[in-house]
Amino acid sequence: LIFGCFIFIVVSYVQVFRAVLRIPSEQSRHKAFSMCLPHLAVLSLLIGTAAFAYLKPPSISSPLLDMVVSILYSVV
Repeated sequence: LIFGCFIFIVVSYVQVFRAVLRIPSEQSRHKAFSMCLPHLAVLSLLIGTAAFAYLKPPSISSPLLDMVVSILYSVV
Protein backbone atom coordinates (compact mmCIF):
# COMPACT_ATOMS: atom_id res chain seq x y z
CA LEU A 1 0.00 0.00 0.00
CA ILE A 2 2.78 2.43 0.90
CA PHE A 3 4.71 1.60 -2.27
CA GLY A 4 1.55 2.19 -4.32
CA CYS A 5 1.08 5.61 -2.73
CA PHE A 6 4.72 6.48 -3.40
CA ILE A 7 4.38 5.49 -7.07
CA PHE A 8 1.19 7.57 -7.34
CA ILE A 9 3.01 10.62 -5.91
CA VAL A 10 5.94 10.19 -8.31
CA VAL A 11 3.63 9.80 -11.33
CA SER A 12 1.67 12.87 -10.22
CA TYR A 13 4.83 14.98 -9.99
CA VAL A 14 5.97 13.80 -13.41
CA GLN A 15 2.61 14.89 -14.83
CA VAL A 16 2.88 18.28 -13.10
CA PHE A 17 6.41 18.87 -14.41
CA ARG A 18 5.40 17.85 -17.93
CA ALA A 19 2.49 20.31 -17.80
CA VAL A 20 4.73 23.09 -16.47
CA LEU A 21 7.30 22.51 -19.21
CA ARG A 22 4.56 22.96 -21.82
CA ILE A 23 3.81 26.50 -20.60
CA PRO A 24 4.93 28.85 -23.39
CA SER A 25 6.00 31.80 -21.23
CA GLU A 26 9.36 31.50 -19.47
CA GLN A 27 8.19 33.77 -16.66
CA SER A 28 5.09 31.63 -16.07
CA ARG A 29 7.20 28.46 -16.07
CA HIS A 30 9.55 29.99 -13.52
CA LYS A 31 6.61 30.99 -11.32
CA ALA A 32 5.11 27.49 -11.52
CA PHE A 33 8.43 25.82 -10.67
CA SER A 34 8.98 28.20 -7.76
CA MET A 35 5.66 27.02 -6.31
CA CYS A 36 6.25 23.29 -6.96
CA LEU A 37 9.85 22.88 -5.81
CA PRO A 38 9.38 23.88 -2.13
CA HIS A 39 6.52 21.41 -1.86
CA LEU A 40 8.69 18.71 -3.40
CA ALA A 41 11.51 19.55 -0.97
CA VAL A 42 9.20 19.21 2.04
CA LEU A 43 7.80 15.96 0.71
CA SER A 44 11.33 14.62 0.20
CA LEU A 45 12.30 15.56 3.75
CA LEU A 46 9.18 13.88 5.12
CA ILE A 47 9.71 10.68 3.15
CA GLY A 48 13.44 10.66 3.88
CA THR A 49 13.07 11.05 7.63
CA ALA A 50 10.22 8.52 7.75
CA ALA A 51 12.27 6.00 5.75
CA PHE A 52 15.26 6.49 8.03
CA ALA A 53 13.12 6.23 11.16
CA TYR A 54 11.29 3.07 10.14
CA LEU A 55 13.70 1.27 7.80
CA LYS A 56 17.06 1.66 9.54
CA PRO A 57 18.72 -1.59 10.58
CA PRO A 58 18.57 -2.46 14.28
CA SER A 59 22.37 -2.70 14.40
CA ILE A 60 22.72 1.10 14.30
CA SER A 61 19.97 1.73 16.84
CA SER A 62 20.78 3.84 19.85
CA PRO A 63 18.42 5.74 22.18
CA LEU A 64 19.98 9.10 21.31
CA LEU A 65 19.75 8.49 17.54
CA ASP A 66 16.15 7.29 17.92
CA MET A 67 15.27 10.45 19.84
CA VAL A 68 16.92 12.76 17.28
CA VAL A 69 15.18 11.01 14.38
CA SER A 70 11.83 11.15 16.20
CA ILE A 71 12.19 14.89 16.84
CA LEU A 72 13.27 15.56 13.24
CA TYR A 73 10.37 13.50 11.87
CA SER A 74 7.90 15.32 14.16
CA VAL A 75 9.21 18.76 13.20
CA VAL A 76 9.14 18.04 9.48
